[in-house]
Amino acid sequence: MSLLRPVPDAGVAGLERRCPLGVCDGTGWIALEDNTAAPCECRKQRVGRAASSGMGTGVPKRFRGVSFERKPVCDLDPFVLRPIRTFVDRVEKNVAEGRGLWFAGDVGTGKTSLAMLVSLAAERVGHSVAIYPVTRLLAEIKDTYDSQSGGNYMRLFRRLCAVDLLQLDDLGAEKPTDWVREQLYSIVNERWQDQRSIVVTTNLTDPDQLGEQIGARTVSRLLEICDEPLPIMGADLRRISTG
Repeated sequence: MSLLRPVPDAGVAGLERRCPLGVCDGTGWIALEDNTAAPCECRKQRVGRAASSGMGTGVPKRFRGVSFERKPVCDLDPFVLRPIRTFVDRVEKNVAEGRGLWFAGDVGTGKTSLAMLVSLAAERVGHSVAIYPVTRLLAEIKDTYDSQSGGNYMRLFRRLCAVDLLQLDDLGAEKPTDWVREQLYSIVNERWQDQRSIVVTTNLTDPDQLGEQIGARTVSRLLEICDEPLPIMGADLRRISTG
């Protein structure tokens, strides 16, 4: 009797034929003794990566080598880095359970480097990741309204909500309008409901001030996902490095 194995679906087809968990033979299915097959845990990761393909900026070249041992991260206060190390050490579980991090502080203090470090760690263990400066995200949403661009708002929205980890950079830097607040609330609320991870960077250190910018409901949900903001303060490291 031949093995009854489901045909790989479009979310997995075309991806690298190697199980990132070392469990299945790369097809996304595990052969059982009764000649049937069960889905491997890698399927969720593979489909998630396929869904996030082409989303956001990806980890930019400047941040591909970011680590705790390299500048600017290694120059930050060890006390500040402690909860971030703890999160990264358990990144697979943290992202799977919808936990996130919120970095708040002055310009050039290393917030984006820390956020990229977390996103890279999540990517390396197989989680799907999408990275957006908020202004770019809003521009992509607006582009879906243009019939000439061939965009589709609901398709983009579903992908934003489905990716394992969504990194939002410079939250609060956008011009506050009712439309902006509505878009950000819709995305954050959907991810909050589905327990999906978010990593945030913002120059606004007071959650109430950020609430005035993007809406109190959105900030309330971010606080539940990320807990309290991690303050990343100090001088502009970009100016120091070029001084």
